[in-house]
Amino acid sequence: MSVATIITTILGYIALLFTVAYISGRRADNEGFFVGNRSSSWWMVMLAMVGAAMSGVTFVSVPGMVATSSFSYFQMALGFMTGYFVIAFVLIPLFYRMKLVSIYGYLEERFGTGAYKTGAWFFFISKLLGASVRLFLICVVLQLLLFEPYGLPFWLNGAITVLLVLLYTFQGGVKSLIWTDTLKTVCLVLSIALSIWFVVQRLDMSLADMVAMVKESDKSRIFFFDDINDRRYFFKQFLAGLFSVIAMTGLDQDMMQRSLACKNYRDSQKNLVVSSVLQTVIIFVLLVLGVILYSFAERMGINLPTGTDNMFPTVATSPTMPIIVGVLFILGLVSSTYSAAGSALTALTTSFTIDVLGGSKRFDDKRLTKVRKGVHIAMAVAMFVVICTLHHVGSSNVIDAVYTLASYTYGPILGLFAFGIFTKWKVRGRYVGIVAVVAPILCYILQQNSERWFGGYKFSYELLIVNALITFIGLVLLIKRDNR
Repeated sequence: MSVATIITTILGYIALLFTVAYISGRRADNEGFFVGNRSSSWWMVMLAMVGAAMSGVTFVSVPGMVATSSFSYFQMALGFMTGYFVIAFVLIPLFYRMKLVSIYGYLEERFGTGAYKTGAWFFFISKLLGASVRLFLICVVLQLLLFEPYGLPFWLNGAITVLLVLLYTFQGGVKSLIWTDTLKTVCLVLSIALSIWFVVQRLDMSLADMVAMVKESDKSRIFFFDDINDRRYFFKQFLAGLFSVIAMTGLDQDMMQRSLACKNYRDSQKNLVVSSVLQTVIIFVLLVLGVILYSFAERMGINLPTGTDNMFPTVATSPTMPIIVGVLFILGLVSSTYSAAGSALTALTTSFTIDVLGGSKRFDDKRLTKVRKGVHIAMAVAMFVVICTLHHVGSSNVIDAVYTLASYTYGPILGLFAFGIFTKWKVRGRYVGIVAVVAPILCYILQQNSERWFGGYKFSYELLIVNALITFIGLVLLIKRDNR
């Protein structure tokens, strides 16, 4: 696949993205930026939610991981779908009833300013790291396909990528993201479906042949019940998926900004239920694509590089593959990554402006607009710094890095919300931040020693649950005596 084709595909999508962002966000005020004026149709938000959840990490990493994990990731996907139902029928009514702009406003009302700031700061750290890891992936692929052939440095790659994300989200915020995420969903689904179609045609197979090949492959095993110490063990994966989606979607300002843009909470519930089913289907299809691509590489004698994240881009852009597959890969990667990064940047701006700086309480509308734009630029610079740092550290499996980080950073947020929703106790708020910091430290110690302490048991993404439980127990220790 030529560099010119890659550049043309990227520039074509970016031009379309900027056009949609400009049209949808040119008249957005602060409320439009933060919550889309709460006027979006549920089906539009649903399409945006599908696109938002399917980041470039999912698009690239999931097909590649079948080589080492088979279809075990689908066990997490089943947990994701269950978690969306919890969000729809437990969290959404609560957030709409309180008319929240930032969901961490709940913590302020429930526990006081200390817990509110703690939740906001943990979200800020979680989202900054998670979004940067996701954006790092597209930079790695673009460096391989585009920047290295011209001898251009990685930092320039990262700077251009972050600048593009900054520009298309600068004015419209959530109001633009609803439309750009919908565009992303359409491009992503078409990219996956057409990639499978063209690869199957290249292998000279029928649809029935493809199904039979995937079914017979040793990479297509879904359920793992035989070894509890295996990180692919069903209940590890399912529970990790369940609680990860509650934490990373239901308690994530980025994802919930879309759902809070619906006209009412019942529309928001419909959006979440339908989008969860569609996301589960897409993940399964990506796993199928992984088996097909590995079979294609084996049949065509393609030498795959180390690291499962490199499989899809290597095969899709190889000379033995129809050029349309490479174009579709670039389109799917760029659409999914830019949209996910844009929404994360918007959420970081919202949380820092509203939660950390107290923007809606301290500033009038004109001053708030100026502060919000300054914060938006600062968040983009912070993402660029993290991306460059990740380049020096490196990661062979980005999706693993995303969920590992989430296990540490979202655990305290999950524990805080669980304690607030399921108990009526009041706590000594000044110590909440200490509990939230101690919990991840204890989890790290536990993870490093679990095999020695627990007869070979090794924690995986279910460490998130343990982290939340430790936070919950810590809050119990802070209960005020007159509330026991």
